[in-house]
Amino acid sequence: MNNMKRPFSKKSKYPFGIFMLIVAILYLIPALGVFLTSFRTDTEISLHGIWAISGHLTVDNYLAVWTSSSTRIYMRNSFLVAIPATIISVMLGTLTGYVLAKLKPRGTSTLTLFFVSGLFIPPQILLIPLFQLFNKVHLYDTLWPMIIVHSGYGISLCTLVMKNFFKNVPDELLEAALVDGASEPGILAKIVIPLSRPALGALATLQFTFIWNDFLYPLILARSESAQTVMVGILNMAGQYSTAYGAQAALSIVASLPTIVVFFLFQKQFIAGLTTGAVKG
Repeated sequence: MNNMKRPFSKKSKYPFGIFMLIVAILYLIPALGVFLTSFRTDTEISLHGIWAISGHLTVDNYLAVWTSSSTRIYMRNSFLVAIPATIISVMLGTLTGYVLAKLKPRGTSTLTLFFVSGLFIPPQILLIPLFQLFNKVHLYDTLWPMIIVHSGYGISLCTLVMKNFFKNVPDELLEAALVDGASEPGILAKIVIPLSRPALGALATLQFTFIWNDFLYPLILARSESAQTVMVGILNMAGQYSTAYGAQAALSIVASLPTIVVFFLFQKQFIAGLTTGAVKG
């Protein structure tokens, strides 16, 4: 038994670490290009290209983006869509996952398949029916279509994640609470939800990131600037005969800041949620 090697010895960790470092560098190269472009003028980019090394850097692109009224509208719309859609999808997914995992109503397998099947529906095939529906009920070119679509579409993932998490919650714990006189809503609110904070933190972080970075639905379901999100706003900076590469890059960096902030705020819960169940005592 002493001669048995551990799955990851110190010698085996070094090649793996070097490989992951190379992958991370390759992954960050496009982001580095966008970051450098955001500090250069469009004239210099046109003359020397995006990747040309130059010492002539400027913050004019960030000043132009930050002082633009359009940027404030785009960012506001993104928050007004991402925050409620994240809360609604995570909340409904949590309730559905708890019912399917612990209460187990009749036809649980069919109900699970019904909710999870949304993950297998490509969003592109829903565009025309959704466009016609929201146009008919006079919600087109408002924020409501994005909120409704992301809330409904996110329930599938949230239900799957939370159902699998609730399976690991001991039934004996919930039965003891029932014996003590606790109701099902009380058990969910006072016992299950506190235990689910890591999973909820990871899920909320992922949902917020997915919704914030969505480009397809805001492009199709919104026409005016008053209803478009920041991802469409980046596209709008491209003129008919020229492209503001520097301003687009600057707005891209600014638009990525909320998701980075959310990740750092929920970093512990996110990592704990991803590793839940990976190590068993």
